[in-house]
Amino acid sequence: MNPFAQFFTSTDYLSIIPAVQLALFGCAILLFDAFEDFLFGGPQYRRRMVLIVVAAEVFAGIGLWKQQLNLGLGGPILGFGGSVTVDGFAIFFNWIFIIAAVIVAVASYKYLEVAGEHHGAYYSLLLFAQSGMYFLASGTDLVTLFIGLELMALCFYVMVGFLRTDKRSNEAALKYLLLGAFSSGLLLYGFSLLYGLAGSTKLVDIASRLATMPAWDPIVFLAMATTSVGLLFKIAAAPFHMWAPDAYEGAPTTVTAYLSVASKAASFAFLLRLFTAPFGPFAASRAAWEPLLAVVAVATLTIGNLAAINQTNIKRLLAYSSISHAGYMLLGLVAGNAKGIEGIAVYLTVYTFMNLGAFLVLISLRRNKIIGESLDDIAGLMHKSPVHAVLMLIFLLSLAGIPPTAGMWGKYYIFLALIQTGHYTLAVIATLYVAVAIYYYFKIVRSMFTREETEPAPLATSLGLRLALGATGFFTLALGVYPQPLLWLAQTSLLRLR
Repeated sequence: MNPFAQFFTSTDYLSIIPAVQLALFGCAILLFDAFEDFLFGGPQYRRRMVLIVVAAEVFAGIGLWKQQLNLGLGGPILGFGGSVTVDGFAIFFNWIFIIAAVIVAVASYKYLEVAGEHHGAYYSLLLFAQSGMYFLASGTDLVTLFIGLELMALCFYVMVGFLRTDKRSNEAALKYLLLGAFSSGLLLYGFSLLYGLAGSTKLVDIASRLATMPAWDPIVFLAMATTSVGLLFKIAAAPFHMWAPDAYEGAPTTVTAYLSVASKAASFAFLLRLFTAPFGPFAASRAAWEPLLAVVAVATLTIGNLAAINQTNIKRLLAYSSISHAGYMLLGLVAGNAKGIEGIAVYLTVYTFMNLGAFLVLISLRRNKIIGESLDDIAGLMHKSPVHAVLMLIFLLSLAGIPPTAGMWGKYYIFLALIQTGHYTLAVIATLYVAVAIYYYFKIVRSMFTREETEPAPLATSLGLRLALGATGFFTLALGVYPQPLLWLAQTSLLRLR
């Protein structure tokens, strides 16, 4: 007899299987790390850490598959009294988290060895952060969402400062922590107002209550504004973007890669949950936040693209690029129709492959005493390693939205949604900024293909890094040429949010 049966049902267990599996594997890695000398005779066991992370992701994937089978039989899985809702939306985003985690994990071994900071805690933090992301995608209760957000954020605060002897890494982690704590305070204040208005932390109850209130009620507007500010910080939207360039530059490049895609996808999942449930379905409510969100989106595009032009550090350039991509995805939320939501989902998926791929090339540039982050470090890459240069070109073309790469489809659906909903001015502005992006991305291309190499040392590589680069390059091109499976997944997974 199960002693916990009176507290937890089988549905409760099913609703959190992947998150629990990830957390258990993370704890196991910490135990292995603590007793490495006694159990394994030294640090050589760390070669197997990547395999443990991959095993954790396989088990999490099996858990998601079981949940998906149950969705087909009985609809969304409601766990813990509706605090966790496993639907197509949650499963779609969790597959993105799994893909990102596997790619980053297999690419991390060589980088951490070169940096001299290869510890098991790194892989544990990666899994714990992903466990938090799970609840950001599946949470339908303010408490659940906040716990998931803070679990993810606390892990990233530590991971950004993981290079303990690097002053840039330490400074970046401190800035990220201080600004992140401030944004979490604003978010929590907004949540307290929503709870005060509805008398419940469930999103469905909050939505029902807000439907009976005017959108311009001062308390409703304050709750909406403070909640939005907290979330806009997490996706690095202007003017709450100031943490991103320093954090991206100072963090280990593998952490930057993971932060730029997985954290952004999880935060957008959170944002979509709120703006399509409590804030979304009611015309009066939408009239209050849509103009503000449009201004934020345009400001994010402007600051992200213009600030990237003068960057000589590639990680800072990609940080400002990431800010601009957040602006494009916010425009999909401004449009608010089915194509807009699908566009965000497609954009996040292709962004995972193309942005991870660009950072994987930078990881290959990190060698002993060579940071590998500046335009000088990538100079002449075509002569040194044509494969890496061509792959970087593919990733940059995709980030710019040039066909036939996958990035084209993300922008296409955002533009289509804006045109369908009559936001013609926003569509024109977004299109013009594509030209700006092409300019600064091609600074990297010019350095790779036209300059002489400045550092003859061979690139750092490993089997895992080669596999990760091959996978990201393949899907960046394959989804550009044949996007139908991704489009079908986006359409079927996000039906509940329309």
